[in-house]
Amino acid sequence: MTILDTMETLCCLEGVSGSEDEVRAYILERAMPFADELLTDPMGNLMIFKKGVTAPRQRVMLCAHMDEVGLMVTAVTEEGYLRFDACGGIDRRVLIGKRVFVGPMRTKGVVGSKAIHLTTPEQRKTLPRLADMYIDIGAADKASAEALVSVGDTVAFDDAVIRFGDGFIKAKAIDDRAGCAVMLELIESQLPCDCWFAFTVQEEVGCRGAAVAARRIQPETALILEATTAADIPGVEGPARVCALGQGVVIPFMDRGTIYDKTLCAALSRLAEENNTPWQTKTRIAGGTDASAVQRSGTGVQVAALSVPVRNIHSPACVAKIQECENQYRLARLFLQEMGREPA
Repeated sequence: MTILDTMETLCCLEGVSGSEDEVRAYILERAMPFADELLTDPMGNLMIFKKGVTAPRQRVMLCAHMDEVGLMVTAVTEEGYLRFDACGGIDRRVLIGKRVFVGPMRTKGVVGSKAIHLTTPEQRKTLPRLADMYIDIGAADKASAEALVSVGDTVAFDDAVIRFGDGFIKAKAIDDRAGCAVMLELIESQLPCDCWFAFTVQEEVGCRGAAVAARRIQPETALILEATTAADIPGVEGPARVCALGQGVVIPFMDRGTIYDKTLCAALSRLAEENNTPWQTKTRIAGGTDASAVQRSGTGVQVAALSVPVRNIHSPACVAKIQECENQYRLARLFLQEMGREPA
């Protein structure tokens, strides 16, 4: 399979934070024949070690999170509607009218709110609260709904994947199934050097899985494979655009959780330029990644990141450039080659 095929398959799986089982099972099935060691933990992280052509100068780990943002059922009304809260950082504006799947039975539903003709002029000036929204699963009453879903069930966005325009892809969960796809493809190939791969859980709710995985693996150097916000849209100019699709893979120098290792960042940018691979950095300090938890684990870890720029991130309509997903793989492989070289 190509990187794109793998990413499309992964994006169609459901893995809202805390319910990553389906994603982990798929990765495990594909990776098992190529792995030299497999570990899991009570949180649900999947850690895979694969030998490469050489031993790296330091213990190396690549990291990507399996979970996606979504919703969680908090109550069932007498009429059979579902109340919910966010699971991860979601902009309420993207929810109304969206199709969703609820719980392990993948019950179909749609997010709704009070019709506009029933709202007051003041209410029309503000964004509805999550408490004012509901999920309609077509149930006649509470008993009918509870036969299909339960309080605590996770809710995932509709999983349609579309390739469109000049090399673009739309899907849910590109953050961070893009990184997972890169790592899976690397595991299935001959590696330049030995490497641990950490497929982590619950990144979207506080980088919880990465903290546990890093303590288990104890890397000295880690590369975080991620997706990051691109605001290259009408009405946004200058640094507020953060990064742009088509301008290259993002090598960040800082975000809200991490100041990335300067030596590793310089090495990644050099590798990109030497291999004619476009790259960019973020022009606004925002967000965070598993790097924050990995960096602070053990006695401290050198961390860097490679991120795919994504429009409409944390929504059912994430948009990425296919070439940049492929270049993320290319730069990750070059990074491992660099780690396997003897120092000059």
